[in-house]
Amino acid sequence: MSLLLPVLVRGINNLSDARYCAGMGADGLIFTLDPSLPGAVDVATLKELAGWVAGVEIIGEFGGEIPVSEINRLVEECSLTRIVLNLPAAGPWPDGPVTVPALVELPQPVAADTLSQLRTALTAGFELITGMPEATLPSSSQQQSSWLSGNPAPAQVAELIARLQPAGLILQGGDEIKPGIRDFDELEAIFEALEE
Repeated sequence: MSLLLPVLVRGINNLSDARYCAGMGADGLIFTLDPSLPGAVDVATLKELAGWVAGVEIIGEFGGEIPVSEINRLVEECSLTRIVLNLPAAGPWPDGPVTVPALVELPQPVAADTLSQLRTALTAGFELITGMPEATLPSSSQQQSSWLSGNPAPAQVAELIARLQPAGLILQGGDEIKPGIRDFDELEAIFEALEE
């Protein structure tokens, strides 16, 4: 299935989501690996779920408090190709070089000096994440690639893409009703709206 733009799905914590999103054409699956963040999974769970899917990027999500040495260890152990960093507006910033590119989620607006600090800390490269309700992407991000995060109304997908021209879309996964049972109506409608 070919989609209008790259799509990642975050909050992956069950096999139903992992297989469904990979099958619908998602480019990557985001697993929360920082135990201080809600919905975190352990390394064993990530490896088990990632073993059931093929052709998708495996991405880890972390908060700003976790040391870069631990992020880099998990990048290697889990074969992550990218990470998502949830950073507070005033830092703390990564305390060393992260070995893979990052998608960075910051409170808005993003100041020019913040982008400069991120370029120094994230030498493997980074892109910004902005929330779906934003009417426009932050003005300081005009020269910085930005992803939209959130599940848009399917009828608004084409208009959002045309108006905001994001680098990609980050959808939110969900929880199973019980093992093996999951309602995919919302995600299915969004993926159908994203079909080329």
